[in-house]
Amino acid sequence: MNNTIHVKNQEMINAFLLFFVIHTIQVGVGIHGFQRVIYQDAKHDAWISVLLVGIATHIIAIIMIKTLEIYGSNDLYGIHQDIFGKWVGNFLNLLYILYCSTAFFSVLRNYIEVVQTWVFPNLSTWFISATLLLIVIYAFTGGLRVIVGISFFSFVLSIWLLPMLVYPLQFTSARSLLPIMETDIIGILKGAQSMTFTIAGFEILNVIYPFIKDKNKVQKHVHFGLLATTIIYLSVILVSITYFSPEQLNKSIWATLTLFSVVHFPFIERFEYIAVCFWMLVILPNLCLYLWAAYRGSLRLVKVNSNKFIWLFSVVIFMLSLSIETRTQINAVNTYFSKVGFYVIFVYPIFIYFLAIMKKKYRTRKEQKM
Repeated sequence: MNNTIHVKNQEMINAFLLFFVIHTIQVGVGIHGFQRVIYQDAKHDAWISVLLVGIATHIIAIIMIKTLEIYGSNDLYGIHQDIFGKWVGNFLNLLYILYCSTAFFSVLRNYIEVVQTWVFPNLSTWFISATLLLIVIYAFTGGLRVIVGISFFSFVLSIWLLPMLVYPLQFTSARSLLPIMETDIIGILKGAQSMTFTIAGFEILNVIYPFIKDKNKVQKHVHFGLLATTIIYLSVILVSITYFSPEQLNKSIWATLTLFSVVHFPFIERFEYIAVCFWMLVILPNLCLYLWAAYRGSLRLVKVNSNKFIWLFSVVIFMLSLSIETRTQINAVNTYFSKVGFYVIFVYPIFIYFLAIMKKKYRTRKEQKM
């Protein structure tokens, strides 16, 4: 293929780092309040919805990898061009760039809202947005290896937050989980679909795959990353269901942060303040990886300099972050992204996989005739 990516050896990363990439891009602002959204559909069986969507991510990951293996060293943008041709392929690439950009904006704006609500209510949106964007610009200019390094340190430095869920356990009641499967299967499946915004991110595999050295080990490390994410979300939802009453869980916008407010130390009274501020390190890989994915797609459309792209992208995102102000508007963006993301993440890879197989068979037959 003439659009196959040729990556320099110094730009490639080891497959084991995919564990940190996949895991850190999935754990972001969604974990702050995903419980309420799922609980509205699946009630106290919401943990089953989380388990189902976790299993679904493993299945879709297998399909993604199978598709990428057909093309050897190419990403989704190149696959689009090969299957659909230049014009239709580039149109789909443009849509995927918009998807990555929307994901970037959604993570950024949600985190700004959390900071303003929980820690600094008088801090201007433009200041937080500009600060985060400057940090992301600095990281992006270092290239993919620096971004992957950020993912690694984000995981290592933030893993201590999970054991803090032990504190609310003393106020939980396991009876809240009973009876199991009381909610009908439709409600459970709707709850799983509502999890899309929270679980999104592992589709970055479609773009990062050509940059992996030992591609034979990709599948193993991707599944480890997905498993770690599923375990975390499953733990959080189980604690939430057994800690909150149904009425509380239906009204708690940021249930996870409320759980953190239970944590008390002699030297720290409001632990959730620490968690919110520290969460900037958690969302940083989200922002950097989505930005990098959007840039890789832009290179397929136009030969744009990375510095020009990052500054233009940042200005557009900055202006958008100022235009979205209310909780209703932010929630509308999240809902829109979740609906579109469901098809992009869970439906589209299956469609592309079958088209790739058909294209491969057609090419093979054509070569045999020649």
